[in-house]
Amino acid sequence: MTSPLTPQLGILTANIGNPSLLRAERQLAWLATRPEHILVLTETADSVGCALLAERFTGAGHTVAFPTPTRGERGVMIISRAQTVTTTRPLDVGFLPHRAVSLAVGTDAGTVEVIGLYVPSRDAGAAKTERKRLFIQACRDHLPGAGDDLRLIVGDFNILEPDHNPRYRIFQPFEYDFYRWFATAGYTDAWRSLNREGDPHYSWVGRTGDGYRYDHAFTSAGLHSRLIECEYVDDPRTGKAALSDHSALSVRLALATDELLLVSDPTVSDQQALF
Repeated sequence: MTSPLTPQLGILTANIGNPSLLRAERQLAWLATRPEHILVLTETADSVGCALLAERFTGAGHTVAFPTPTRGERGVMIISRAQTVTTTRPLDVGFLPHRAVSLAVGTDAGTVEVIGLYVPSRDAGAAKTERKRLFIQACRDHLPGAGDDLRLIVGDFNILEPDHNPRYRIFQPFEYDFYRWFATAGYTDAWRSLNREGDPHYSWVGRTGDGYRYDHAFTSAGLHSRLIECEYVDDPRTGKAALSDHSALSVRLALATDELLLVSDPTVSDQQALF
């Protein structure tokens, strides 16, 4: 157990489902209340809803990393109120690069890199299956191994752990192999490490009531030793506001940030602030 006074760095990942303008405003109101220092938003798009989120957080003083996806595509947005730092190794997976976005912050233990992933979903068709396979292979080829670095990889992976309960026949070996790759590369499934094998917690539930743990957080060895908590936040999915069809995932680490940005309330626009 850590003391209430232990410095902490919080990261939240949430699938926002390319929101309409009205839903983006509700998401903004919820995200503005979150205590985490870094927000990793998946299933973003070149849309008015995502533009609202990027503009409001930027206008409020946050750092926003949002390589806008091409029309019809989806991606990742990372928002930070912790001071960011420049790394010598920019992330580029090559294929669908807007689905793998990184940002680094300084801490008392060194630079921490946060990578947000949004792995494509697929159906039973050959084209979408191949697209997902190519993106996963690009991640395996270009994502850095854990090594001695402090790194957290989070997001909507659209894959399940091999012993997921229940097991669904639609998933192919290359999808389960991607989950296994993280352990091979030196990463640990943060949520699973704190919960017994076989215990389910679903971050997405289909119309038939079938549950899937799609949203993950993987920590490098140096960062995992500082893991305090990793919990799903179900309110976006189950709450009355209908913010998303996914639960969010919150990670807390025993780290102190070098500096926090001076930010204001992103729910208040520049025009509103004048009156």
